[in-house]
Amino acid sequence: MFSSLVNIPASAKWAQNGVTVAGGHGSGGATNQLSYPHGLVIDDDQTVVIADYWNHRIIQWKNGDTKNGQVVAGGKGRGNGLHQLDHPTDVLIDKETDSLIICDQENQRIVRWSRRRGTTQGEILIGNIDCLGLAMDEQRYLYVSDWKKGEVRRYQLGEKNGTLVAGDNGQGDGLNQFNKPHYLFVDRQQNVYVSDKNNHRVMKRAKGAKEGIVVAGGQGVGSALTQLNHPNGLFVDTLGTLYVADTWNHRVIRWTRGDRKQGTVIVGGNGPGAGANQFRNPHGLSFDRHGNLYVVDNDNDRVQRFSIEKDL
Repeated sequence: MFSSLVNIPASAKWAQNGVTVAGGHGSGGATNQLSYPHGLVIDDDQTVVIADYWNHRIIQWKNGDTKNGQVVAGGKGRGNGLHQLDHPTDVLIDKETDSLIICDQENQRIVRWSRRRGTTQGEILIGNIDCLGLAMDEQRYLYVSDWKKGEVRRYQLGEKNGTLVAGDNGQGDGLNQFNKPHYLFVDRQQNVYVSDKNNHRVMKRAKGAKEGIVVAGGQGVGSALTQLNHPNGLFVDTLGTLYVADTWNHRVIRWTRGDRKQGTVIVGGNGPGAGANQFRNPHGLSFDRHGNLYVVDNDNDRVQRFSIEKDL
C-alpha cells in the first residue's frame, strides 16, 4: 500500500534519457499542459497524480495516455471555495477512503478530495497551516511540513492540532531546526525524512528522538557530491537508500545507507536544459512498484519517467 515498500536493488541503474509522461507542451492550462508543477504521487496502476501549482489544480495522467491529463481536484480558477485550490504544492492518495489529500498552500489548509466520479468539491481537514509537503505512514497518520514555523507535525485524520515531531526550536540550522522544510517521507519505522531546503540538506528524525541527523548534504550549498543545492522531493526505498531531487543542481542524487558522506548522481546532472537527460529545477520525485523513477521537471512543465534497467 505504501511507496516505501518499493524494492530497488542496491546495484540498480536507470536509463539516462527520460520519457515525458505528463505535460511537455509548454506552460499552460490545457489538459495536455502543466504550469510549474510541484509534488506528485504514483498509483498502483502507474497513474501519475500531480500538484499543478500555477493552474491551481490536481491533474492525473493514466499510464499509456501521454496526450491529455484529467483534472481531479480544483481547476476552477484560483480561490478559496471548497471547489477551488490556490497554489497546491503536494498530493497524497489515501487508499482507505479512495481520496486525495492535498496541501492547498496559499489557502493555508489541507483538503481531502474524493476520487469518486462526480466529485466537485473537497473538505477541509486542517486549517491555518503554512503547509508545503505531505506524507502518510502505515498507520494512516498524516505528516505535514510547515515552512513558516520550520516544523513537521503528525496528525490523526480528523485531528486539528497534531503532534510536533520535528523542528521544535524555531527556524535555524541546528539539528532540531529547519529552514524552509518542504517535502517529507516517512518509512515503516516512522522515521521522518525532511528536505531542509534552505539548509541544503536532508534530515532524518527517528521516532521519539530529540534531534535529527543529517543524511544528505549539510556541507554548504554547492554541486560537489557531498553537497546539495535547495533539495526538494525525496524517497526512501526498503534498503534505506535515499533519493533526492537536487533542484538547483538539476539532478537526482542517491545516498546509500552505509555512505552518508557523498551521493551518486543517478539521472540528470547535465546542466539545466530541456533535453531528455536534463532538468530545469526538478521538484517532486517518486517511484512506481517496478522501480521506475518519476521526476517533476518544474521549469520544463513536465513529468519525466526514467526506466529502471533490468539486471542482465
